[in-house]
Amino acid sequence: MRVIGTAGHVDHGKSTLIAALTGVHPDRLKEEQNREMTIDLGFGWLTLPSGEEIGIVDVPGHRDFIENMLAGVGGIDAALLVIAADEGVMPQTREHLAILDLLGIPSGVVALTKTDLTPDAEWLDLVTSDIRALLRGTVLADAPIVPVSAKSGVGLDELVQTLAQVLQATTPRLDHGRPRLPIDRVFSMAGFGTVVTGTLIDGSLEVGEEVEVLPSGRRGRVRGLQTHKKKVERAVPGSRTAINLSGIAVDEIRRGEVVTRPNQYQPTRRVDVAVRLLRNVSQPLKHAAEVKVFLTTAETMARVRLLNADELVPGVEGWVQLELRDPLVAVRGDRIILRRPSPSETLGGGVIIDPHPKSRHKRFDQRVTQSLETLARGAPTEVLLEAALSLGPAPVKQVLAHSQLNGDMAAAALNDLLSQGRLIWLEESGSTWTPDSLVVPAVTWKALQEKALRLITEYHRMFPLRRGMPREELKSKLSISAQVFQALLAGGLAAGLLKEEGTAISLAEHRIAFRPEQQAKVQALLRRFAERPFAPPSLKECEAEVGQEVLRALLEVGELIAVSPEVVFRKADYDGMVERIRAAIQKRGTITLAEVRDLFGTSRKYAQALLEYLDSIGVTVRQGEARHLR
Repeated sequence: MRVIGTAGHVDHGKSTLIAALTGVHPDRLKEEQNREMTIDLGFGWLTLPSGEEIGIVDVPGHRDFIENMLAGVGGIDAALLVIAADEGVMPQTREHLAILDLLGIPSGVVALTKTDLTPDAEWLDLVTSDIRALLRGTVLADAPIVPVSAKSGVGLDELVQTLAQVLQATTPRLDHGRPRLPIDRVFSMAGFGTVVTGTLIDGSLEVGEEVEVLPSGRRGRVRGLQTHKKKVERAVPGSRTAINLSGIAVDEIRRGEVVTRPNQYQPTRRVDVAVRLLRNVSQPLKHAAEVKVFLTTAETMARVRLLNADELVPGVEGWVQLELRDPLVAVRGDRIILRRPSPSETLGGGVIIDPHPKSRHKRFDQRVTQSLETLARGAPTEVLLEAALSLGPAPVKQVLAHSQLNGDMAAAALNDLLSQGRLIWLEESGSTWTPDSLVVPAVTWKALQEKALRLITEYHRMFPLRRGMPREELKSKLSISAQVFQALLAGGLAAGLLKEEGTAISLAEHRIAFRPEQQAKVQALLRRFAERPFAPPSLKECEAEVGQEVLRALLEVGELIAVSPEVVFRKADYDGMVERIRAAIQKRGTITLAEVRDLFGTSRKYAQALLEYLDSIGVTVRQGEARHLR
């Protein structure tokens, strides 16, 4: 799942373009519709030619609502920068582009709208040239520019195709097993209760699981999930997601809070950041200044502590420790935007290097600066863990090579991660790793285990009368190697979560149980077996009486024994027949088909099927017309 976000000057046609692309106008507020101007975030979705659905976040373009815009662009995968052809580059175009650049949005497309209002082709060329000059040196430097008219429909198909190409080249969001959904809307629905929406990042969420809302710490449960107004059992990273929460009232949540699993994140009131000031800010950023901090959908005030300067001048980078007024959920690598409270102005932004510094840093301390520079490059353990997360279960040598760390540093980082339990190796307990040992991040392993349990649970739901899911089917759906699958299965068996019967894998607590109406049919069928134990109903007759699934269950639990495609015996009768045949052979030395037929007073069909079955499983051996014990 991917999400794109609009950006651009007010009245350049962002919302009209989204309506033309999706068929739904994103302006949902009455005031927005009356004023024909986006005030808050709007949402929609679009199906690409490949069939992939992408979410769309429409943001306000007016400078008075820039802070609402910031709440919408933090979690997007690509930007749709909208510039009206009749006006060209305007002030909010520049500010929105600067914000996209500070947030490091990986890719984007420029939609040159309102081309039906432009005087001629020369004007379009001039505007396009201005846009190229504006984009130079930013994250959108190579972004394609697509002329469109939402009114006439010209260029819309090309725009969709271009968005698809840009997103195809964008790396999908990884599932790190630690989901967080920064909330951008909170509302109540009759019959459902509290609903929150946002873009899910860093992990997946499932219906029924317990969640925590941070920083408040309130606990609830996922009652339902929707993506693009469709119910789903599981929401994946990168998807626009609506969560119906139980156990939390609507007035207990606000925009900017984060939905996650319990005990996975710790809010912070202090962060270390590498900050870059925009070149066109009106004045330097001074030590001890107060600023507004924007992180995903959250905003709060903060006191600036400049660590290696008394002030940051426009266009310069520096190390900053922010003392936050309100706690935020932050992760290393998250990007923030800084704004001056009054007069309102976007100052710059930066990357969070340490979301949980142990204390207030001493200013102008070279050791602090060196430490932050090392963290900015990536602590060896974090670099190695990121390499492992991108590979999944993989040999140690491949993970080390992918990390590009030198030998000693890589080995030390590997040992640290193993001792911390953040990385595990798939070997026998007590062994030590070798270059060919398989290692896997703990979060990836947990996600695999949860997926396996989810698949088996769903199989039980679909086929309650089967012993379990076939091994090969489970392995195929997990898309893992035989070695990884065996380790996963061994772990589930050892933990008492799974059981294995033949080629079937089931939950440990799974038992085949017939419904009352099925049990009644089973009893009626077994009475027929009791009446004629040595000439019982055929498999076809059994299926007609109880149904295919119930018959299969009777065979799987061993209540019935099929000795041929046509002949089936009740287990007690079968066991008795085998014992009588053994006794007869031990007494006479051999037994013939005719003697077996006469022994049980049955027909040749049943006697022959039974003897051929006993031959096949190694109880008897045929020599001419006679059988003897193997």
